[in-house]
Amino acid sequence: MAEQQGSGAPDGPDDAHRRPEGVDDATVEALGKLSEALETVEHARGLLYGFHQTTGRADIMLADAVEQLRAVGAGALADRIETELLGRNVIAGRWTFQVVEDYDDGYWSLFRELERAAREELAGGRRHLYEAEMKERERTHGLPGHEARPVPEG
Repeated sequence: MAEQQGSGAPDGPDDAHRRPEGVDDATVEALGKLSEALETVEHARGLLYGFHQTTGRADIMLADAVEQLRAVGAGALADRIETELLGRNVIAGRWTFQVVEDYDDGYWSLFRELERAAREELAGGRRHLYEAEMKERERTHGLPGHEARPVPEG
């Protein structure tokens, strides 16, 4: 394996990001699309956790608003908000933590499991082959800031 001039780092991806022998372009592309879909699901999961936290903060603020409404003499309105809205399910039978748990235990877990199984079966478990090959095509070999992998310190 050639070394980059002056860096001491090997020029090329590490073994974990090299295409196994016998894996064709179409397979690398399909696994890349599957990985991209998983990344999108991971983003959606983050948004779901944001929804969970934001809704929880809103409920805490709502409790404060109820107390402030009572303090200004709007007790009947405060009682109605407290009774009908404070602590209400956001989806039938569920608070947001239950939505997050259902998503995590069902769709998200199965998605991750099947993406991993596809990588294991088709590429020896290697991740991001599509991206690693794209990096090799697009970087300028030998130019600082374009190394194939981290430059060893020292």
